[in-house]
Amino acid sequence: MYQTFAYYYDLLMDKSLYPQWLQFSRRHFKQPFKDKRVLDLACGTGDLAVLFAQEQADTYGVDLSEEMLTLAATRGIQAEAAVTWLQGDMTKLTEVGVSDFDLITCFDDSLCYLPDLSAVEQCFREVFQTLRPGGTFLFDVHSLYQVNEVFPGYMYNEHDEDWAFMWSSYSDDEPNSVLHDLTFFVWRDELEGYEALHEEHHERTYPVLQYQQLLEKVGFTDVAVYGGFNDEALQAETPRWLFQAKRSEQG
Repeated sequence: MYQTFAYYYDLLMDKSLYPQWLQFSRRHFKQPFKDKRVLDLACGTGDLAVLFAQEQADTYGVDLSEEMLTLAATRGIQAEAAVTWLQGDMTKLTEVGVSDFDLITCFDDSLCYLPDLSAVEQCFREVFQTLRPGGTFLFDVHSLYQVNEVFPGYMYNEHDEDWAFMWSSYSDDEPNSVLHDLTFFVWRDELEGYEALHEEHHERTYPVLQYQQLLEKVGFTDVAVYGGFNDEALQAETPRWLFQAKRSEQG
């Protein structure tokens, strides 16, 4: 079931976002990716990691989902991109057994899936320990506006000949949180009907200042936040915040 869900979930992703994340990473990393150690954290089905590998970075992709990584490995082979795919928890990153990265990215609001600020802090701490001195951490999260004003009541439907998708979003129990109700209906010949594949995704975000304070608490410097892929200033209706943080050369 879950490998099927991962396949259709990947099918619906906006693929135009990945080149924009790549360009944002290139600008804020400020070095050629060639021969640099790059980790795409919460890599999903591997689109961005493959782009890093195609620029000759020593690329790793880490994700909690084995099903997503199976699709990522296939994508890497098809693209002839050398990526090391590893299963792991972003709050226990040092247990994965990798370190000394020049760049770590965590895009597509993946940090918003962590349950509370304590887990976000633990993720930041793990990333800090996994970076080399002088390394760069880039990530994005949903804004408060996106979670509290845009998502509640949001509905989206799509269908093809043999599948259909329904997405509904609601305010969740915790402050600044949202519940996404996702259902795929996939045609099965053996059933002569549709199989329903259902998941609930819980996301939560926090004020910009809290992210900045946590980054600095664990040791990051040069913390900056932007309101878009082209480093726009934050606005009241900014949907996504993009962060840059550095581990200093001194450690």
